[in-house]
Amino acid sequence: MEENKTQGRIAAIVLAGGSGKRMGGSVPKQYRKLCGRPMITYSLEAFEKSGVDQVVLVTGREEVEYCRKEIVEKWGFQKVAAVVPGGKERYHSVYQGLKALKNCDYVLIHDGARPLLSQDIIERAITGAMEYEACVIGMPVKDTIKVADEDGFAVRTPDRSRLWQIQTPQAFSYELARRAYDRIMADETLQQGITDDAMVAERAEKIKVKLLPGSYENLKVTTPEDLYLAEALLARRMAGNSSASHFISQ
Repeated sequence: MEENKTQGRIAAIVLAGGSGKRMGGSVPKQYRKLCGRPMITYSLEAFEKSGVDQVVLVTGREEVEYCRKEIVEKWGFQKVAAVVPGGKERYHSVYQGLKALKNCDYVLIHDGARPLLSQDIIERAITGAMEYEACVIGMPVKDTIKVADEDGFAVRTPDRSRLWQIQTPQAFSYELARRAYDRIMADETLQQGITDDAMVAERAEKIKVKLLPGSYENLKVTTPEDLYLAEALLARRMAGNSSASHFISQ
């Protein structure tokens, strides 16, 4: 894809590390088959079809060569510019992805275990990064949430109308993301309790991160139940657009 001079260069980091212990089994969840394909291929395909210019795939050190040959080459992903090993924690892996990017103005960071990523969500994240510098995709929670004490007793019920469940991609100007991650990586006291990229930006840059609507279908596959649901949703999606999953050579 040619560079869009008006919007700058857009990149995506797709995280495919982690052992998936809650899923069980010997195969990491991101390589489990969904509708006959490795789960990670769905996120990569979504970015391949999008306005993103380049993709960096971050995986476990032992899976780098596997991903190059069995995922990127086998499935014909042209936008994947690099496959790099991640680190111990999620933020370590994101940092490795940021360092591997070249000539980038905006970056979308996405969990490879969210295979139902749509073009609408990608475009919303790109637009949000351009407008706000830092945004995350998410959805309002459906259930009542209780805050528990250390003994498992409910101590508080937050106002559900103000609560969001956060998804990915999370999108930023590259300069902001790199600056925030440089600061986090240089100061271990800032790393405590970090679970997503928005926390890195909030903690290191002291900024507000915009929340943008995603989709309840944009689920993260963590347990066997998630796997069954994701497969059903993907099958329905492919039935509605039979050509959607066949543009990549196998």
